[in-house]
Amino acid sequence: MKPPKRIEPLIEDGLLDEVLRPLMSGKEAAVYVVRCGNELRCAKVYKEANKRSFRQAAEYQEGRKVRNSRQARAMAKGSKYGRKEQEDAWQNAEVAALFRLAAAGVRVPKPYDFHDGVLLMEMIADESGDAAPRLNDVVMEPEQAREYHAFLIRQIVRMLCAGLVHGDLSEFNVLLDPDGPVIIDLPQAVDAAGNNHAFSMLERDVGNMAAYFGRFAPELKATKYAKEMWALYEAGTLHPLSPLTGEFDEPEELADVDGVIREIEAARLDELRRQAGRIEAEGPPRAEEPPPPPWLQ
Repeated sequence: MKPPKRIEPLIEDGLLDEVLRPLMSGKEAAVYVVRCGNELRCAKVYKEANKRSFRQAAEYQEGRKVRNSRQARAMAKGSKYGRKEQEDAWQNAEVAALFRLAAAGVRVPKPYDFHDGVLLMEMIADESGDAAPRLNDVVMEPEQAREYHAFLIRQIVRMLCAGLVHGDLSEFNVLLDPDGPVIIDLPQAVDAAGNNHAFSMLERDVGNMAAYFGRFAPELKATKYAKEMWALYEAGTLHPLSPLTGEFDEPEELADVDGVIREIEAARLDELRRQAGRIEAEGPPRAEEPPPPPWLQ
């Protein structure tokens, strides 16, 4: 097929040989199957901001580093230069996350190159060499659901140990190849330590996995892995092989309002008794004498 204009520079530079077919078009990018020598790979072409349905919410960008103060000011003002820098930072985030997570042993597509809004990366394929299906397209038995869920919980733990939270993980962002699940789509990944929304995003990611696999193994819906792993992360004791139970004890006792009222009343009575004791020891206060009449002043 005729290559999209954004991919043409990669062909000219010898990074790929030809575009074979479109693979998918999502809310933030279009993905093509390309040939690089004897290998099939994917070229992810990011959509321009005005053509995307996924907005760069401030909660995702919080904690991300910028190159310099000029870039930060421009992004804050929303100038043309600032918007371009914001776009570049958004796209670069996925590239950086892929390299970081691959190095940490997380199952993500291997990134090869990134050029002007086009990410060249590994193609995740099924046993026939075709594009692997998404998790959402697969029906499974309860035991398989439990196995995949446990595997993805471990992947999320590895991500957190590497300092990242996916931020948009669901059955639509996981592929299944012959070796199991592969996590994709990471431009919205957030820094676990630098983003105040990191825990809520982690809880949502884990909750999405529990809800999906819970369709096939209902007991998974009641698990609380997010709170458990976050407590270990905050304590500095989380590691990729940390034992997890899926349970988390939270304070469930309601406030004892009657007890609080009794304590306030007891404190009030104690103060009255102290005042009475002072009066008894010192005697009643003397009445203040009236001022003399004016003709005696």
